[in-house]
Amino acid sequence: MNHIIHSRFVASVSDLKKNPMEVVGNGFGEAVAILNRNNPAFYCVPAAMYEKLMDLIEDKELIALAEQVDTQETIKVSINDLRTRVLKERTEEIR
Repeated sequence: MNHIIHSRFVASVSDLKKNPMEVVGNGFGEAVAILNRNNPAFYCVPAAMYEKLMDLIEDKELIALAEQVDTQETIKVSINDLRTRVLKERTEEIR
């Protein structure tokens, strides 16, 4: 059975057991596919790359929220009208 490996670097489970930090270092900051009997079992991802992945996921979630809000009906308002209203409310508070 063929498997797609989503990494330029691979190591065996045995290599990972012997020296995990060497396996991570040999990935040069990229993910390393860990193979079990020549099949990808999991990916060893350095902390910096993991943080970037989490940032991308968070960004995608924020974009989805923004798109939900974007579909809601909007009301056009003049900035000058807002300024006038705020100034009026402030002067009423002072009195």
